[in-house]
Amino acid sequence: MNSTWLKTIGRVAFMNCDPLFFNLSAEWNILAAPPAWLTGHVLNKDCILAPIPTADYAKYRDELVVIPDIVIGSKGEVGSVLLFGHVPIEEMKRIAVPTDSATSIALLKYLISRVNTDIDYIPTGPDFDSMMSIADGALLIGDRALEAAKFHPDKKLLDLGEAWYELTHTSMIFGVFVARKDTPVEHIFKAKKALYENLMKFEHSTDQREAVVEFASQRSGISKERLNTYFGEVFNRFSPHHTEGLNRFLCDVFQQSEAEFAWKGEEYGNFSMMKSVEI
Repeated sequence: MNSTWLKTIGRVAFMNCDPLFFNLSAEWNILAAPPAWLTGHVLNKDCILAPIPTADYAKYRDELVVIPDIVIGSKGEVGSVLLFGHVPIEEMKRIAVPTDSATSIALLKYLISRVNTDIDYIPTGPDFDSMMSIADGALLIGDRALEAAKFHPDKKLLDLGEAWYELTHTSMIFGVFVARKDTPVEHIFKAKKALYENLMKFEHSTDQREAVVEFASQRSGISKERLNTYFGEVFNRFSPHHTEGLNRFLCDVFQQSEAEFAWKGEEYGNFSMMKSVEI
């Protein structure tokens, strides 16, 4: 059996993963892809673990286990999940949405439904100009959202992370790191440890943080000043107090009972008991 997948870690092809993956040990292969594609890569054993849309975890939770300590989330502004528009949200009839992130689309529909229920959502490629040419508004995520905000600040209507926090006063978990349930725990632990050690360097070493910001700035053309702020808006450390936001999103947005999705505290961070949320 080909074991290459056990040495391969999936990552979102956006800057929000740079603190975890910058200068990762060469012993690991990196599979970069849009968020929604990574779900299939994990399920198909193309990689040992990867961050996937939280919405996809809700769909495939019987087959996947959430990896503790690392995540993609925000507490308030996220900076890179944004709704742009020609008209106020209340007046919108058509919103173009990208096909590469299930979580952001589900969150947008939930937030919009509170003020406007007459919306036609149009799945399309994530290009600002083409999206805005066919709809009243456009949802963009990741680096494309940061770029669009830079060049079209007057069109930015809603930061979805900020809107979620204002509504619930909880963190918004856009992506969770997952592995297949049948993956040997020792291999999961090794991959997770490599990412977590990188995150620790980013959090505690000024030189490492500056190197990550410089790398991201050169790659994106976005100023280091903006990225320094951005890496405070988006976070990668999954602490126990963030689970309230995760549970709230899974329960409220997907209309499931709290018992079905509730994260058990004793499971958090305990690799000897690592398993999916009890259903």
